[in-house]
Amino acid sequence: MATTEGSSAEVGQEEESLDLPELNLGVLDLTSDEFILDEVDVHIQQNLEDDVVKAALESGVDLRQYSKQIESELQAVENASIQDYIKESQNIASLHNQISACDTILERMEEMLNGFQSDLGSLSAEIQTLQNQSIAMNIKLKNRQAVRGELSQFVDEMAVQETMINHILDTPVTERQFLEQLHELNHKISFVKEQSFKEAISCKDVQDILDKLKLKAIAKIREFLLQKVNQMRKPMTNYQLQQNTMLKFRFFFEFLLSNERQVAKEVRDDYVDTMSKVYYSYFKGYISRLMKLQYDEVADKEDLMGVEDTAKRGFFSKPSLKNRSTVFTLGNRGSIITSSLESPIIIPHAAQKDEIKHTFESLFRSQHYALLDNCCREYLFVCDFFMVTGSSAQDLFNAIMGKTLSMFLKHMDMYTNECFDSIAIYLCIHIILRYRMLMHKRAVPALDKYWETLLEMLWPRFEYILELNINSIREADPQKMGSIDVRPHYITRRYAEFSGAIVSLNETFPDERVNRLLARLMADVENFILRMAAEFPERKEQLIFLINNYDMMLNVINERTAEDSRESDSFRQLLEARTQEFVEEVLMPHFGGMMMFVKDAESKLERGQAEHMKNQERRVEQLVRDFSSSWKPAIEMINQDVMRSFTNFKNGTSILQSGLTQLIQYYHRFQKVLSQPPFKNMAVRGELINIHHLMVEVKKFKPAF
Repeated sequence: MATTEGSSAEVGQEEESLDLPELNLGVLDLTSDEFILDEVDVHIQQNLEDDVVKAALESGVDLRQYSKQIESELQAVENASIQDYIKESQNIASLHNQISACDTILERMEEMLNGFQSDLGSLSAEIQTLQNQSIAMNIKLKNRQAVRGELSQFVDEMAVQETMINHILDTPVTERQFLEQLHELNHKISFVKEQSFKEAISCKDVQDILDKLKLKAIAKIREFLLQKVNQMRKPMTNYQLQQNTMLKFRFFFEFLLSNERQVAKEVRDDYVDTMSKVYYSYFKGYISRLMKLQYDEVADKEDLMGVEDTAKRGFFSKPSLKNRSTVFTLGNRGSIITSSLESPIIIPHAAQKDEIKHTFESLFRSQHYALLDNCCREYLFVCDFFMVTGSSAQDLFNAIMGKTLSMFLKHMDMYTNECFDSIAIYLCIHIILRYRMLMHKRAVPALDKYWETLLEMLWPRFEYILELNINSIREADPQKMGSIDVRPHYITRRYAEFSGAIVSLNETFPDERVNRLLARLMADVENFILRMAAEFPERKEQLIFLINNYDMMLNVINERTAEDSRESDSFRQLLEARTQEFVEEVLMPHFGGMMMFVKDAESKLERGQAEHMKNQERRVEQLVRDFSSSWKPAIEMINQDVMRSFTNFKNGTSILQSGLTQLIQYYHRFQKVLSQPPFKNMAVRGELINIHHLMVEVKKFKPAF
């Protein structure tokens, strides 16, 4: 109880102490200027809006009493909290002790970790030191390895092995081991030479032995190469086989060129001298034997297009010359630039044995195909073996083949000066053009200058021969030709064959010079035909002669050239014009009266002069009755006349059809005129033959082909 009372007394004291602040209202100076009534009002208003205050006011409770009640409750709660704290004081003390122990442990751990951190710092410094040492050692190792590798390579390249010495001294040059050691020796010589410029002292140790090995290798190589070159000089030696052997050892010359240029020059000069003689001897003999295979009789200055047969000493008329190609006919000679262009060359002794003769262009092709083949092989060989290109290769090639090419040009110059076979010359020109292209495909320009020189030799001769033929036609005198008939003339046939040949060849490699010459030749031939036609007294015979010649030339040219060639177009127009004129000429004897009347009547009707024809009624009656009585026999006579006049049956049939068609057209126009005043009421119109009946009769003469 005492405790309770004591507690109550304490509580009473506390309450008293708690009440004191509430009575301290401060110094209220209502007269002070700092007292702001508005703020007081705001404060009071805020307190009145409090929910608890509102509830107290609404219940009518005294606020002071209510305040004390609340304060008592708060005091009770506080005391209860203190009691709870007192009850848990031991636990709190225990927790405090545990926290203190943890702080001690954590402090010791912090000290340990600080020690570890210090140790790790020391280890990191040591590791960094070791890493730097490792990098330095690695650099030293790499430097030593690099130096060792270079020194090892230097020693290997500098040292002369016993194997090399033995092979260079004792092994034949054709053995593989010699070639391998020669490559190695060449490398060592180059290496030592390079190091000597760097003043490497070790070079002196091996220089002497390398020089001796080099001299020995040069001597053996020189002997081998000169031996191979000398073998080419022997008769019947296959020099191409020797060249192939030399190509297998092309490094030999490279070694000589690198180490002893004087010996290399000796070998090259000996090869050039040898092969120059070999080629010259071979081709000189080949051309000599080949030219014996040419036809015995060749064209001469009398074998011109405009020269009459009687003046040609039977050049074209000899039956013994049936196997000789004619001067103006191409025939199968054109195959020399197509299927036979790359045929095997002619073997003279085989051709002589079989007694086979050849035209000059065939011999020319064989000569130059052999030349082309050998020149291509030789040019590629010297480029490969002697290691030359461009102008150096061309100069070396010219040194080898120059004498042979000069001999070829001299031979061609002698032939062309005596040649009057323009087709042979033109075929040779086309052979050259094609062989030049062939060599370009093989990437061998070695003969470009030779081809150009040859063309400069052949073109003027070709133009000269054509000029001779043009002049011969221009100067041809029809009165000296002897008796002539309406059949195609032999001069026009020569022209047709020749023109067709040249035009067909020129289509592959067109040349304006040829076109100009052919145009002049054609103009002179046309004039010649007109001069020949003028020798016939009657116009009909003149037309038949012209048509036969134009038709023959057109057919021959069309067989050998494109149908749209200039020559074809020209002769086709001439043929059509002369055919139309001939049709009028052949109809005139039988139906001339009707034809003249139709032309006269149509002219007057067009001018509106029909009244001028009123006095023509008797003439019309006579024309109608004459036509009705004679038209069938007249057509038959025209048929016989036409078919007898023209050598070409197809052309004659075509002309006959043109004539009969023209007749039907005239008769139709005749009927049309008679249907006009003043003839439409004439009784004789009833005697007119039905035009369909006329057409049926005409169809009987239509060819079955």
